[in-house]
Amino acid sequence: MAKIVVFANQKGGVGKTTSAVNIGAYLAEAGKRVLLIDFDSQANLSSSVGADTEKDGIYEVLTGKIDPSRAIQPTPVDNLKIIPSNMHLSGATVELANVEGREYFLKKAISPITPNFDYIFIDCPPSLGILTINGFAAAEFVLIPLQCEYFALEGLNSLLQTIQTIQKNINPSLKIGGILFTMYDQRTRIAHEVVEEVTDYFKDKVFRTVIPRNVRLSEAPSYSTPINKYDPDCLGATSYKKLAEEVIANV
Repeated sequence: MAKIVVFANQKGGVGKTTSAVNIGAYLAEAGKRVLLIDFDSQANLSSSVGADTEKDGIYEVLTGKIDPSRAIQPTPVDNLKIIPSNMHLSGATVELANVEGREYFLKKAISPITPNFDYIFIDCPPSLGILTINGFAAAEFVLIPLQCEYFALEGLNSLLQTIQTIQKNINPSLKIGGILFTMYDQRTRIAHEVVEEVTDYFKDKVFRTVIPRNVRLSEAPSYSTPINKYDPDCLGATSYKKLAEEVIANV
């Protein structure tokens, strides 16, 4: 059965999607069977790997209109597949609002395909709404990308409180797989302070590999390819490769 990992942070622009696609790509490169699920109506994860968002995607799977296996698309990386998002997913928040058991729709929808993969990565929207709650309910681990800036620390506290609520009321099996630092700029004092403070508090829950600010990482999505195919020798690529090795060892 797949290890189901949700990438979550209610703050946007922290490298959540970038981390999901590039860790997934390096796991696939290492021979793991990886499925990406784009659970954000903005569909940034889908465009990062060139998925066709005009075809049926996770919304149609979530609502039972198609079998999940029919929504799976290939990516530029062998062993890396994706169920894309599309504009219809934005309506799911309203549609699920008053439905009994609404927290478990994603878990039930993808259960038929979990034996077919080693890892399933769920990229949630930058909010703590019903879609993210579905992601938490379906997952075994949550990975938290944390931008190395002051306001990221404030958002982290709210996210951890939400995770504790999920563990208590919805998914007792959910564990924090790790906190990963993104957009690290070694020239700034605040970046050093964030890494030091979070590492001192969470200790073994923090990944050792820190993802730096890197132009090539920001360029790769515009070419619809993960960094291991776009520029495997850049600093961003080598950092995500090391981080993927940590994920294999610890998640």
